[in-house]
Amino acid sequence: MPQIKRPGPVILIIFGASGDLAWRKLTPAIFNLHVDGWMPELFTVIGLGRDKMSDEAFRERLRDGIKHNSRRQPENDEQWNDFVDNVVYMQHDVTEIGSFKELKRRIEAIEKDWEAKAERIFYLAVPPTVVADIARLLGEAGLHKDRDRSRIVIEKPFGHDLESARELNRALTSIFHEEQIFRIDHYLGKETVQNIMAFRFSNAFFEPLWNRHYIDNVQITVAETVGVEHRGGYYDKAGALRDMIQNHLMQLLCLVAMEPPLAFDDREVRNRKVDVLHAVRRIPPRLINEFAVRGQYGEGVVNGERVSEYRQEVSVDPESETETFAALKILIDNWRWQGVPFYLRTGKRLPAKVSEVAIQFRPVPHQAFPPQALLESHPNQLLFAIQPDEGILLRFEVKHPGVTMQLSPVLMHFNYRDAFSVELPEAYETLLLDIMANNAMLFMRADQAEAAWSILSPVLEAWESARPYSFPNYPSGSWGPDDADALIARDGHSWLLPTYVHFDSKVATFRTVSGEES
Repeated sequence: MPQIKRPGPVILIIFGASGDLAWRKLTPAIFNLHVDGWMPELFTVIGLGRDKMSDEAFRERLRDGIKHNSRRQPENDEQWNDFVDNVVYMQHDVTEIGSFKELKRRIEAIEKDWEAKAERIFYLAVPPTVVADIARLLGEAGLHKDRDRSRIVIEKPFGHDLESARELNRALTSIFHEEQIFRIDHYLGKETVQNIMAFRFSNAFFEPLWNRHYIDNVQITVAETVGVEHRGGYYDKAGALRDMIQNHLMQLLCLVAMEPPLAFDDREVRNRKVDVLHAVRRIPPRLINEFAVRGQYGEGVVNGERVSEYRQEVSVDPESETETFAALKILIDNWRWQGVPFYLRTGKRLPAKVSEVAIQFRPVPHQAFPPQALLESHPNQLLFAIQPDEGILLRFEVKHPGVTMQLSPVLMHFNYRDAFSVELPEAYETLLLDIMANNAMLFMRADQAEAAWSILSPVLEAWESARPYSFPNYPSGSWGPDDADALIARDGHSWLLPTYVHFDSKVATFRTVSGEES
């Protein structure tokens, strides 16, 4: 993997700078990079928005966002001023070429003052509907021409379905070269997600077991306790399959299932990810119900509070058929994974906010121990905990202390914060630094985005053509609809409860999210 160095001069232009994403994620990440010494000596952040706003008012809004969302806070006024002196605001109309020409003049004036060419990063923190138009006007203004220094960053969702993703790719690549386009998925900036590759490809003892001969099934869970909050208008047109599985969970699937790359460069790693998606078995329309389950939350209790059903959320259709839960069974047709099911699930209003990849190994081929020794026998499991605690856990069997032979499962645990005693960077910090350094390894390529959509298209088409008969079909605070349990039970499996890990100074206690100790 290329080692990131402190980048050279950077001009970071944020479209939609007065919006929620810039307030919650982007500017706190830029501030943290500045405090940690990663931002270059010469940098400018240009915030673009529709509203008229002074530089001072914009900077105060950013300070409020940093106060509420950043892992770091300004230590003194001098440190803060050193940062915001590089932050400016421009009122900007994304539909008018005149605004883009004025932006170009502003950028060129900064570079002239610096007497240096800068990396120009156009970050589109805007609704998907205006992405293609902004890209077109950037092209008309000539802001795309420097192939080595000009980059455009696109947030998810990348398209609404396969055809819209293809149309967006055509629109972007008609102006920018593919290597200038960074399709961002913040999950790939998380430490544990990146560590899946490090764990697999830098350790000799697991890679020989990483195949159909030793692995029984793989489960990927991304669960949220919240409902749609203020995103009802967007979410009701998207749903769980588009919002989460098409990007986040498919990315995790690729990292777990990919072949070892020949080298850790962006081209080779992304090629191996695309290979996985091409090998995924497409689901025939007549078998959708055997491979995919959808759900919508009803009333219930989450974290001790009673909450309303999805159809009563703000900006949601009272008769909405949008799924807030989705589960898939995926099969990969290649030599490594033939016959190994990958189960993916995500949902809102579930019992815990947790993201985890669970690798469940096959049982031993012959059990030599007497039946009474196996009362609590469990398959070996390897768990990648992504949130709330970032770490890796290995579950294996040992003899329980005593005069009789009885096996008991124990967990060996690696926790990032405890092992390294450092504060982990936020995902956007890692990704923004990669963009400035022109390292595309953690970003989706056009063919990867389209391949992911092609897998899900049969499911989307089937769900859109047939009304769900039982929505809402799971109470808030549960683990989803009964059909999700049936989906995995048909193969003789059950969903694993994600594991929280709590440490004190001497004893490690492992609890499932239900509160049961193990």
